[in-house]
Amino acid sequence: MNATLRRVVIATAAVSLTVGLAACGKAKEADGRESRDRKKGDALTIGLLLPEDQTARYENFDQPLIEKRVKELCSACDVKYVNAKSDASVQQQQVDSMITKDVDVIILDSVDSKSIASSVEKAHDADIPVVAYDRLAEGPISAYTSFDNAEVGKVQARSLLKEIGGKAKNGQIVMLNGWEADPNAAMYKQGALSVLKGKVKIGKSYDVEKWLPNLANDSMNGAISSLGKDKIVGVYSANDGMAGGAITALRQGGFDKLPPVTGQDAELAAVQRIIAGEQFMSVYKSYKIEAKTAAEMAVALGWGEDVPAGTTVDSPTEKDVPATLIPPVALTVENVKDTVIKDGLYPLDKICTAKFRSACERAGLR
Repeated sequence: MNATLRRVVIATAAVSLTVGLAACGKAKEADGRESRDRKKGDALTIGLLLPEDQTARYENFDQPLIEKRVKELCSACDVKYVNAKSDASVQQQQVDSMITKDVDVIILDSVDSKSIASSVEKAHDADIPVVAYDRLAEGPISAYTSFDNAEVGKVQARSLLKEIGGKAKNGQIVMLNGWEADPNAAMYKQGALSVLKGKVKIGKSYDVEKWLPNLANDSMNGAISSLGKDKIVGVYSANDGMAGGAITALRQGGFDKLPPVTGQDAELAAVQRIIAGEQFMSVYKSYKIEAKTAAEMAVALGWGEDVPAGTTVDSPTEKDVPATLIPPVALTVENVKDTVIKDGLYPLDKICTAKFRSACERAGLR
């Protein structure tokens, strides 16, 4: 039987052992939890739990990139993937299923960072380390990797203010923030407000449930009706999907020239809108680096090694969690070539389809 799947029980309950990440061959911890006998080179089963499929990045990039890096590190390792489709209760069941299947490590991008805490605790009790991916899940996680989320909000806000320029004195902006259940949304919002407050009036602000573009569209329609289109000089949208919903509302609301709209994730449709001049900017985040880091953390934990991390973070329930935070980049028409194209996120022909051919030519992309 593979060493990672054996559980060794100490015969004498009086013996108390402290088990760290690098511990191997020890059977029970002081609190009675069983400990796995892990060592480098063992074949591992890694559970990968992603939160939703509304945002293109998760299944187009995160999943395959994580699986690829795991295989590079350990050809005999297996990744079991599930998607919660924005349902927190479904994700809790998925964690339970991974525990039942006796996976060695879980990589978790939580739907709801608070409600998932009890499931993380169950994994911890089963001696299954959890890597919090992209969102800082509560509970006894073993490692965390994401982008510098407060900086994401700051990057968006600084870009928006710069583009609005002198119009900020007399105009108002609309804020389309992310879903409150997502801890990243609060960090984006906090970062953005730290830049925007005192510089421009926030006419309307919405927290959009589940980041849904159609709800962002509804909110934007409400803002236009309430504020009047002549007063809106910019739109802070926390991600690209909501930016698309907002832009549709702005067009239907009679805007001849669209105000600058921010976004995040560098989705293909958003990159095309940026090139066409419909969306002002997005935030480019290197999913390759984030996915690579998560895979390396998971394999290290599975093999009982130290977690590769550049810093530590605190969650509402845990202190000094080993973490790697990746800096974001403002994506505009000026640097599309040097970011998403250079890094191979999308090939040029996928961006510059027939519909966007002339826009690509104007942007120097053909």
